[in-house]
Amino acid sequence: MVLVKEYRITNNCTVDEYRIAQLYAVAKMSMNETGGGEGVEVIKNEPYDNEKGKGHRIPAWIRAVAPKGSLELHEEAWNAYPHCLTVLTFPYLGTRFKVVTETMHLADRATTENALNLEADILAVRQVESISVTNDKELSNGTYKESEDPKLYKASKTARGPLSAEDWAETCEPVMTCYKLLTVEFNYWGLQAMVEKFIHTTMRNVFAVFHRQLFCDTDAWFGMTIEELRAMEDETAKNLLDKRNQELPSKIDFS
Repeated sequence: MVLVKEYRITNNCTVDEYRIAQLYAVAKMSMNETGGGEGVEVIKNEPYDNEKGKGHRIPAWIRAVAPKGSLELHEEAWNAYPHCLTVLTFPYLGTRFKVVTETMHLADRATTENALNLEADILAVRQVESISVTNDKELSNGTYKESEDPKLYKASKTARGPLSAEDWAETCEPVMTCYKLLTVEFNYWGLQAMVEKFIHTTMRNVFAVFHRQLFCDTDAWFGMTIEELRAMEDETAKNLLDKRNQELPSKIDFS
């Protein structure tokens, strides 16, 4: 049986702000994960309602399940915000491997029971899990950073944070929630359950780290326009190919 989970992440921002924040965060992450012959290469970026992009990358987590010499992961992303869809495939394994993330962004506190309008058969197997950006236990070993701790960060532009109160998700304003339905298919006899569980565990950590970074970068993305983000994306895409042939720097300064 394919493992299907819906992750809910509440954020201290509006739905419109989150669109800007996630585009900024993705561009920043792409630059920081690219270099030394690995990372992100943008193959195509074209309109799809709001946008459609296609690329391929080699995130660290895939190396654990990828045969040696076959480290190429393809990603297709359709962004019709507030609804988004990402499909990851692994050409080496053909139709045996697929990771699908479908996301809806709503102005609520993780209270919508079927945000993605799932059919009854999917609802029957879906598991719902909440991810708190302030719970350090969500993080795998070695991924905690004090500079990316929402319990410590206060944005000077918005005066939001630190998110140190236990009930911040129930009381903060503004507020929105990302509903992420993650479907993992790994059709390989004897390994399916183990690999699907591993990918879910790893992606849960990715979601937690990403949203902690997003909040702690509020002063960087707050006030940016979509046009400024598009220009940043274009510049990032131009630089990625060169960076793939360079040593990976320890940090990219996005200040």
